[in-house]
Amino acid sequence: MSEAVREAAKKGRPEFRNIGISDITGKYRMPPSAIVSILHRISGAGLFLMLPFLLYLLQESLLSEGSFEHFRGIMSNVFVKIILLGLSWAYLHHFTAGVRHLFMDNHLALDKDTAQKTARWVLVVSLALTALVGLKLFGVF
Repeated sequence: MSEAVREAAKKGRPEFRNIGISDITGKYRMPPSAIVSILHRISGAGLFLMLPFLLYLLQESLLSEGSFEHFRGIMSNVFVKIILLGLSWAYLHHFTAGVRHLFMDNHLALDKDTAQKTARWVLVVSLALTALVGLKLFGVF
């Protein structure tokens, strides 16, 4: 062995570990486009998983006037309203982020600054629309 190899062996190799979710959420500051992308995937998965349940509820509510009144009574529960508000956010965020992606597919808003601005607009618009749905859901107007 040469002297350089022996020196390298004495120092030891640097130790690299896998990056965990706490490293990503705690140490790194993600740009708005990364946040929108992650939330787009989460909202899409949530909508996909809840779709059979929502279709079942729609089918049951359309069976008769009595079943509609039954589900209308269930909707007066605050916990159910919060779940519905979460599903509304998932839909509205997924929709607005999807519109953003359509613009990007047409080669619009691809540079870094514009992409960050559109990501911020997606967050603002989806939260504003969700707030309006929440106000309507909880009977403010």
